[in-house]
Amino acid sequence: MGTLYLVRHGQASFGAADYDQLSELGQRQAERLGAYWAERGQRFDAVLMGSLKRHAQTWAGIARGAGLDTEPLVWPGLNEYDSEAVIRSVLPRGRDATLGDPTSPEGYRAHFRLLRDGLAQWMAGTVSPEGMPSYTDFVHGITSALDHVRAHHREQQVLLVSSGGPISTAVGHVLGLSPDATIDLNMRIRNSAVTEFQFSAKRHTLLTYNTLPHLDPPDFAHWITYA
Repeated sequence: MGTLYLVRHGQASFGAADYDQLSELGQRQAERLGAYWAERGQRFDAVLMGSLKRHAQTWAGIARGAGLDTEPLVWPGLNEYDSEAVIRSVLPRGRDATLGDPTSPEGYRAHFRLLRDGLAQWMAGTVSPEGMPSYTDFVHGITSALDHVRAHHREQQVLLVSSGGPISTAVGHVLGLSPDATIDLNMRIRNSAVTEFQFSAKRHTLLTYNTLPHLDPPDFAHWITYA
């Protein structure tokens, strides 16, 4: 059996003009994960990642912390959905509503309430967020990466760096979860969290979800973030 480690990117720049950029804390989270793995002698036979900037920056931090130089395979199907497009697809009167400051408590709650609603409707096929694939095609981008791992890395240790949407979708696919349950997983996944699949040539099996072993010591408790 092989093991696939799925890592959500470190903290990005929520509320900024460019979300697709790790914050300073996000960079530290990634490096700390790499250092944690180095302390335990963890190595990877292959690395896959999405093509977003925050994926590349997270892998770079892990690689620095662990002293790794593996060349990653860039897999665009592992990219996150466009949360703003999902939200716009369910705004009243086609986009007239004002969300306010997403970094304020009220704006934050409004953002994720609309995001949950938009995701449910996108998954059901009742809305088509602008510039995004259908949900079926989004799922295929993720499951094709899982298929690639099973086909090409049998009995190996593989790292996959992606985002909360693709990782929760992968878990939902493996466990056969409902759309609502998959959304619940997506809303709870933490930055730099590790999810583990065991895999054979035929299937993946979930071992752990959304763990932060590298941030377990009390000194790192304030490094735990969600957005």
